[in-house]
Amino acid sequence: MREPGVRTYRSPPDPRALLPWLVGVVLLLGMVNVALVQALLATDAPPLVLARATTEAKRPKPASKPTTGAAAGHDEPRVVVPKAGLWTFRGNAQRSLTGVGPVPRRSPRIVWRYPRAGGMCSASSDETGRSTWCGIGWTGQPNVIPRSKGTLELRFGAYDRRYHFLDAATGREVRPSLLTGDLAKGSATSDPDGFPLYYAGSRDNTLRIVALDRRSPTVLWKLDSYAGGPVTWNDDWDGAPLVVDGHLLVGGENSWFYVVRLNRGYDRHGKVKVKPRVVARVPSWDGRLLASRSDRAFSIESSVAYDRGIAYFANSSGLVQGWDVRPTLRRGKPPRRVFRFWMGDDTDASVVIDEKGYLYVASELERFTGRSREVGQLVKLDPRRPRSPLVWSVPLRAIGRGGKGGSWATPAVVGNTVYVATNAGGVVAVDRRTGHVRWKLSLPGPTWGSPVVVDGVLVEGDCRGNLRAFDVTGRRPRALWSIRLGGCIESTPAVWRGRIYVGTRGGALYALAARP
Repeated sequence: MREPGVRTYRSPPDPRALLPWLVGVVLLLGMVNVALVQALLATDAPPLVLARATTEAKRPKPASKPTTGAAAGHDEPRVVVPKAGLWTFRGNAQRSLTGVGPVPRRSPRIVWRYPRAGGMCSASSDETGRSTWCGIGWTGQPNVIPRSKGTLELRFGAYDRRYHFLDAATGREVRPSLLTGDLAKGSATSDPDGFPLYYAGSRDNTLRIVALDRRSPTVLWKLDSYAGGPVTWNDDWDGAPLVVDGHLLVGGENSWFYVVRLNRGYDRHGKVKVKPRVVARVPSWDGRLLASRSDRAFSIESSVAYDRGIAYFANSSGLVQGWDVRPTLRRGKPPRRVFRFWMGDDTDASVVIDEKGYLYVASELERFTGRSREVGQLVKLDPRRPRSPLVWSVPLRAIGRGGKGGSWATPAVVGNTVYVATNAGGVVAVDRRTGHVRWKLSLPGPTWGSPVVVDGVLVEGDCRGNLRAFDVTGRRPRALWSIRLGGCIESTPAVWRGRIYVGTRGGALYALAARP
C-alpha cells in the first residue's frame, strides 16, 4: 500500500503521454505493483506533489554551531569543530570532518575495552547462509557527543543487534542498550540541534528514532523498508541519516531516498516528542539505469551528504545523484534533480564535499564494466558543470578479496590531499587539485575503514586487526605506531581530542590514548 501523505518523485526531465493515465491508475487502485512502478520510472517523469509540509515546533538553541581551532600538518586547513561533537558519520553534513585532534603520535595504550570480556555477537543470515557476526563492521564510526560537566558519550550500533551508549572516559554504560531485531549495521546519527534523539537503522528492515531522555532508550517512530514502495534490492539501513532544517535525509538499501519532516518538540512533562512525516521519496534509479541494469542493484548503502541545498547520494549500480531539496525543506514542494553522474560500478562509499563544493566519490570494481574502466574508481566532480562534471579520475584496479578492486571506504579530503583506502589493502594519496597519485601505502586487506587524517597523522585499520598511524606531512608516509586489537578492522575510527575509539570484527570497541 502507498503510505498516506508521501510524495514519490521521479527523475526528470521529459514527461510522456502515458504518465497521466498511469498516475490515475495509481490513485484509483491505491496500490502499485513492482512492474508498474518500473514502467513508470522508465519514463523519467517529473515529480508528483501529493502533500505539503507542516511547521515544526520551536527548537531549542542549536548545539551544533561550529567553533574553529587550528590543526597541525603541512597542508591542513583550520578545523571546524561542531559543538554537537562527532554527531554523524564523518562529523558533518558534507561528510568531510575526519576527526578532531590531538591524535597520539607515539604508540598508544588501551584505556578500556567494551565489553570487558567476551564480544558483541549474534547470528544473522545473508545470501551465503546463517552465521555468527561479531563486533562492529563497515562503516561503524561511533558518535562522540559532549554531555554535561565536560563528559563525552559514545553511541554506536553493533553486531549483537543493539544500540550502545557508553561513557567515553570509562567505557561503562550511561544508559541501557536498545535491542533491535537484527545486526545494527553502519553508522548512526545524534540530533545536532539539542534534542535528545538518536537516529539509527538495523538489518531488521527498520529505521528508528529513539528518545534518550527516558529511563531507558525509547523508540518513538519507525520507518519500515517496505512501507510505501517496492524494495528493489535489499531492506537494510546502513547509512547515517542527516538532520537538516528539521528534516531527516536518509537513503535505504530498499533503493529509496527519503525526506522526513521530524516535527520535534516537547510534551507537557518536558519529554522529547516527534511526529514524523515522510514528505518526499525519491528512487535511487532512473529510466536510463533501469534499462542498463538487469539485476536491479540500486540500494543506497552510503550516508547522504548535503551542501548548499543539494542532497547527494550514490547507489549499488554507481549512479550518483544530486537533488535540490530546498523547496521541500522550506515549502513542502517537490525536490528537483540537478545532478547525475554514473560511476559504472557499485558505489557504497559516501560522497564527500569540500569547502568549494566539489564532490569526491570512490567506487568498487566488481563488475568490470566499460564505464568503470573509462572513469576509474576515484573521481573529483564539479556539480556546477552537470554536462561534463569530471575534473579528474584515478583507477584503483588492484585486486583484493573476492577478486574485486576499487574502494568500499569513504575518501578523506584533508588540505591538498585526497586519501582513499582500497579493497586490495592500503591507502592511496592523491593531489586534490590535479588528481596526481602522490604515494601508495600497502596494508593487509581489505581496508574498508575510511581513512582518518588529523594533525598530519593518518589512522587506518587493517584486516589483521592492527590499527596503524603514519605521519603524512612529508613526501612519503612514515610509520608512527601500530597496535594489535584483533579481528578485521572494517569500521572507521573516531578521533576526538586525544582519544581514538574504534571497533573490530573481533567483537569489541576500544578506547586508545597516548601513554602518560
